[in-house]
Amino acid sequence: MYNKILLPTDGSGCAEQEVDRVTNLIADDGEVIIISVAGKITSSAFQSKDKVRKLNARMKKEAEEAVKKMEAKFDSSIKVTTMVRTGFPAETINQVVEEEGVDLIVISASGKSGIHRFVIGSVAEKVLKTADIDVLLIHNN
Repeated sequence: MYNKILLPTDGSGCAEQEVDRVTNLIADDGEVIIISVAGKITSSAFQSKDKVRKLNARMKKEAEEAVKKMEAKFDSSIKVTTMVRTGFPAETINQVVEEEGVDLIVISASGKSGIHRFVIGSVAEKVLKTADIDVLLIHNN
């Protein structure tokens, strides 16, 4: 059993299997930390500051909705903490692991798809390669 499990989510809808695994692995007095990492776009010559601000606000709102949606899937007997951070997902996940003393990361093998995934790359793969703790990779059907 694990005392602190980090559960990253991007709101892609692959949560059911992750919640089942976490529920089976968390200690009775353990804590689940659900995190969503919102990207941050910086201003460029091709986009106005106002458009960039709106895009960043939208990404943060989507991240907030993703953690709320995931939190609602847990039984009330499990201690759940939610957080939204801004940054690069894999790096931010590893920072939270260190800051919070996390024992296990449970992450979906696939999340967002299409051009978004192509541009950003596989967060799960980066976490697997860089994490200093156990990572449970959930295969999605």
